[in-house]
Amino acid sequence: MPKKAPKDSGSKVTIKIPRNLYNHLQKVIANSGFDSVTDFTVYVLRDLASGGREPRQVLPAPKEESFTPEEMEAIRRRLKNLGYL
Repeated sequence: MPKKAPKDSGSKVTIKIPRNLYNHLQKVIANSGFDSVTDFTVYVLRDLASGGREPRQVLPAPKEESFTPEEMEAIRRRLKNLGYL
């Protein structure tokens, strides 16, 4: 039987990813305005989970520069090729 989620809907969980992917994402987000790999990962997953709907702004806008649509698509392809999407 699966464990029940905590009643606190604001609680967080840990998602494990390969260390080499984490290291790569650190390089991808360098100077992007994201404060951490976690912030970037949450942003990407929320965007993907929106199912094509206009995503609401859930994180502050990146401080300096953001990813172009082409860069975001390349990231999605890489994540899919790695089996995460």
